Amino acid sequence: MTNARKLLVALLAAPAIAIGAEEVKLDRAPINEHDLISLQRGAQVFVNYCLTCHSAGFMRYNRLQELGLTEQQIRDNLIFTSAKVGDLMKIAMDPRDAKEWFGVPPPDLTVIARSRASDAGSGADWLYTYLRGFYRDPVRPTGWNNTVYQDVAMPHVLWQLQGEQLLKTEERPLPGGKKVKVQKLVLEKPGTMSPLEYDRLVADLVNFLVYMGEPAKRSRIELGIYVLLFLGVLFVLAYALKKEFWKDVH
Repeated sequence: MTNARKLLVALLAAPAIAIGAEEVKLDRAPINEHDLISLQRGAQVFVNYCLTCHSAGFMRYNRLQELGLTEQQIRDNLIFTSAKVGDLMKIAMDPRDAKEWFGVPPPDLTVIARSRASDAGSGADWLYTYLRGFYRDPVRPTGWNNTVYQDVAMPHVLWQLQGEQLLKTEERPLPGGKKVKVQKLVLEKPGTMSPLEYDRLVADLVNFLVYMGEPAKRSRIELGIYVLLFLGVLFVLAYALKKEFWKDVH
């Protein structure tokens, strides 16, 4: 097949591909980047459940002091290896072993909240929906699948907290007597947390992941406000000076 014919086939197939790739509706992530308690809880969840497989290779432990934690608190509660407070948040897992175990090396999560942003919603919305969208799937090697990321290689590491969900299909009536099939997640076996508690935990974790993607965001915004105020005052003085210089010019 010539290159021209290949291009023609690709263009003809594109509409069909677009129709088949349905966007998943993302839930709004109830995060607050100014809530230091939420960020501290999120950091604790991250180091306990995520940092075993996923690194945060562009984030240092000592930056957590910006969340109101002391070096001693970070050392005692958030570092479980021989790492120092000034070290990067890396893992000991060899990428080759990770690829053999999971099929693909777990990605670094430093900027995951920024990289997952799309037209469907923010990266925070994607992560919030994803971490609540795991369900049992005996066909998958890990026994888990996800409504947001189909055929995901990652197992549901928070399943003991959330419990086990199943993806069930039900028919809903439409006007005119027609019916439509809708898939929904059903909590089959409750976990150690209630659904509300689990949602709060995921929100805290996502809050921390958003912060980790740009730790200087809060200070940058505060500095920007001061700069705008300064420019506002400077504008008034410059305008008054201009009027003084040009008052005798007609």
